[in-house]
Amino acid sequence: MNLEDFLYHPSEWLKGTGPHSNIVMSSRIRLARNLSKQPFPNKANRKNLMDTLEVVEAALKMINYFNEAVIFHIHELDNVDRRFLVERHLMSHEHATSPEGKALVVSKEEVLSVMINEEDHLRIQAMQSGLNLTEAWNVINSVDDSLSNQLEFAYLPDWGYLTACPTNTGTAMRGSVMLHLPALVMTKQINKVLAAIAKLSFASRGFYGEGTQASGNFYQISNQVSLGHSEEEIIQNINGLIRQVIEQEEQARQALLIQNRPMLEDKIFRSLGILRNAHIISSQETVELLSMVRLGIDVDIIKDIDRKNVNELLIMIQPAHLQKIDGKKLSSSARDIKRASIIREKLGATAL
Repeated sequence: MNLEDFLYHPSEWLKGTGPHSNIVMSSRIRLARNLSKQPFPNKANRKNLMDTLEVVEAALKMINYFNEAVIFHIHELDNVDRRFLVERHLMSHEHATSPEGKALVVSKEEVLSVMINEEDHLRIQAMQSGLNLTEAWNVINSVDDSLSNQLEFAYLPDWGYLTACPTNTGTAMRGSVMLHLPALVMTKQINKVLAAIAKLSFASRGFYGEGTQASGNFYQISNQVSLGHSEEEIIQNINGLIRQVIEQEEQARQALLIQNRPMLEDKIFRSLGILRNAHIISSQETVELLSMVRLGIDVDIIKDIDRKNVNELLIMIQPAHLQKIDGKKLSSSARDIKRASIIREKLGATAL
């Protein structure tokens, strides 16, 4: 596989299936690991980084999950290619900068990816569609066990895995769930819900995680503390919290359907109408309109569009994806035109 192949092989986490997939878009487990005899990336020189890169790549090639994986050396990618991988949630914004000595390893179905020499020597992540943290954990735990047989990780009995950021110390595990919460936003309950989440020591972020704001009613919720808790306890705590949020979103959706159905239908069909007929549209407006279309599908108001198609569009309409699809760099205005064209094709333009 090469970078362009990803355009035609939809990610596992975009399938729109799995438990509570009407509200939960995806689940992710991430592990941070560092080699015991190498300085952390922020203290490493070029030779340290290249040595780590060589050792980790060799170890990953020995693991069955990565038999058909593709390896990207970040310094070999241009800005559009790097942005493309960030848009697919395969690597962080930070990993795309200062690229020397960094790599990204991605499994065939994009279930697994490994950032080498980001903030830590290894940032391993597994993603699944729907509320599926346990399955993501099973996959990543097996990979972690295999790597532990080949690499010596920095670990202390009293502290757990040592990481560049102290908040990751312990299991060094971060579990996160991407939620679509339009009804809580529309009923003006979202701020109360997010405040309650924060009090429980969970973080809420936007569509692209740390440092991003919520867009299109999508919220990424994750644990902030890993020290003193086992991986199973962390997953259990996240699942418990997410189920409460799901219940509140479902109640808000039912309230809208019972009390304000005409308003809800109007908002949903107006959104679909704009998407099916616009010839110029920004990414921000598109995400907001797709959010309403996705809600329409999930409450059975829209019956002729599949949730998977909407999920995929949320990624396809991002700037780097549009340029990869078109095969060349595009100006902002050209991207707005290309975006509208793709949306009309995918959602079925209205005949005029």
